[in-house]
Amino acid sequence: MRPAAEAMAADPQLLAAAVEAAIASRSPRLGRAAHARALRLLSPDLPPFICAHLVNLYSKLDLPDAAASALASDPSPTVVSFTAFISGAAQHARPLPALSAFASMLRLGLRPNDFTFPSAFKAAASAPPRSDIGPQIHALALRFGYLPVDPFVSCAALDMYFKTGCLGLARRLFEEMPNRNVVAWNAVMTNAVLDGRPFETIQAYFGLREAGGMPNVVSVCAFFNACAGAMLLLLGDLFHGFVVKCGFHMDVSVSNAMIDFYGKCRCAEKARMVFDAMRVRNSVSWCSMVVAYAHNGAEEDAFTVYLCARSAGEEPTDFMVSSVLTTCAGLLGLDLGRALHAVAVRSCIDSNIFVASALVDMYGKCGGVEDAEHVFFDMPQRNLVTWNAMIGGYAHIGDAMNALAVFSDMITSGKTAPNYITLVNVITACSRGGFTKEGYELFETMRERFGIEPRTEHYACVVDLLGRAGMEERAYEIIQRMPMGPSISLWGALLGACKMHGKTELGRIAAEKLFELDPQDSGNHVLLSNMLASAGRWAEATYVRKEMKDFGIKKDPGCSWITWKNAVHVFHAKDTKHEMNNEIRALLAKLKKQMQASGYMPDTQYSLYDLEEEEKESEVFQHSEKLALAFGLIHMPPGVPIRITKNLRICVDCHRAFKFISGIVSREIIVRDNNRFHHFKQYDCSCKDYW
Repeated sequence: MRPAAEAMAADPQLLAAAVEAAIASRSPRLGRAAHARALRLLSPDLPPFICAHLVNLYSKLDLPDAAASALASDPSPTVVSFTAFISGAAQHARPLPALSAFASMLRLGLRPNDFTFPSAFKAAASAPPRSDIGPQIHALALRFGYLPVDPFVSCAALDMYFKTGCLGLARRLFEEMPNRNVVAWNAVMTNAVLDGRPFETIQAYFGLREAGGMPNVVSVCAFFNACAGAMLLLLGDLFHGFVVKCGFHMDVSVSNAMIDFYGKCRCAEKARMVFDAMRVRNSVSWCSMVVAYAHNGAEEDAFTVYLCARSAGEEPTDFMVSSVLTTCAGLLGLDLGRALHAVAVRSCIDSNIFVASALVDMYGKCGGVEDAEHVFFDMPQRNLVTWNAMIGGYAHIGDAMNALAVFSDMITSGKTAPNYITLVNVITACSRGGFTKEGYELFETMRERFGIEPRTEHYACVVDLLGRAGMEERAYEIIQRMPMGPSISLWGALLGACKMHGKTELGRIAAEKLFELDPQDSGNHVLLSNMLASAGRWAEATYVRKEMKDFGIKKDPGCSWITWKNAVHVFHAKDTKHEMNNEIRALLAKLKKQMQASGYMPDTQYSLYDLEEEEKESEVFQHSEKLALAFGLIHMPPGVPIRITKNLRICVDCHRAFKFISGIVSREIIVRDNNRFHHFKQYDCSCKDYW
């Protein structure tokens, strides 16, 4: 390098500018190059302000080792250097190094300034539980005169107390603040939202307005979040008008908050209106719209929004992919879920804990438990959602043994405590898998072992557990001892068990309770009628059907659907309208002969009593799931599992027939009814006939 050029390059101001450029471009490569040049041209000792720039560089780029090394190499560190390090560590969720540096600075006799204290308070906010470092920093800020007069420092201390759960100290500090700016009010509002205290957020917002303060974007978003949390649709709707009047709706964050608010308040149409009116959208906008649709049961619309986002050039993020995977679980769209899994792998976000948990959940709910296992066991870390999703996946197929094994691993790991959903999933798995003793013992000890009070869902699970095992009277005793009123699901579980085991009188009691709670539900009437018919009490069964007709209660028609080449084919019982009807009937007739040769006898137990036996056999062979199966066998190539979804519970005869057909045609048949998954393979079903 020529002398003039070398002198220019050795100018500390130019080197500092190069470091700042690396920070602005977030480029570690440029930063390290500037650092290397400074060492080469300014050694042995770098000027203090260059050291401060380097500490700031590595701290902001989240390179903790390099930042610590730069700070340690400074022969005369200043408050600026320490503040840069503390700020970077706090911003990147490393509270202990930040607080350690703060202590080192004090030992060197350096006085913290109005930038150091907020960073120290931020680190204290995320310090280990039961740490008393926050109040100590508070005392120091008081001694140096920053509290309560400096609004910047006061807001940081206020936020720290809220985040560490010291609500009394936070409120006292807030009251002592002589100048409460909008940042202070926002700290109260946002933390109240995060802590699940929406009404406190709303109260604080009106306090800000009464004090003559003008809300900003953060205030507006917090207010909408509070309205969403408390389901205050009218208040949020009125606030929407104020937001438009003040022009806040032009801000993308505010529009995103409105989409979230309307979605959580069950107004997906209004959420879509806000979304369509946005001039600029970001990734959060698309994700919020996806979640709004998914939250309201419009999974197809949610998936359409995702496809539009990709068409608009949005790159898949962890939040977007995990949100859309939830919609696939609702749609039982295994193929869609697998396609999204591929997107996640290509985007290198498949190892993200939220995406991986959503994948486990999606595969479990879509019946792909083996795929769920592959994702689950490959995860480097797991959270509560992950464990619950895997246990829930086993519960869907009634695999109690594996559900209990994963639950045991969860407890043994000691890292994640179960919640009430975990126990619902485990007891459900025990119920569907026939592990009555284990499930009941878990229910009886959940309060003592895990500190979880049994909820209505747990009582429903244990009633189902005992009912399936033929202990209906014991289940009825539990219902009578419940501290809360029995729900529809509880009486429904008891009625189903009574129908299964022929406990007619107890079943009638359960049915009467169901008629009181939900008189228009046709399923309960049909269940009672079938139970009476099974007991040979045809007159009473007919009377129940007549009552349904007199009260205008219509039975939900059974239907099944199957997807082939991106088209959904829907079948109803005795359906003759499908274009492949002749081929379907011919195949079913052929299968019937093959099954009868293998020992199959149609189960006509619940067919109308005034039909001849031959007519009854013909009726059960026209059930919707059999029609869907025949369609699948005609179109789907050998070796491809046939997946059928049914809106009602699969009937006994179809269940028996599918076991025979799976062996005759050597195909795996997967049926998702309104209760669980059934995997038929080689004359057997995964439920082991315990369903």
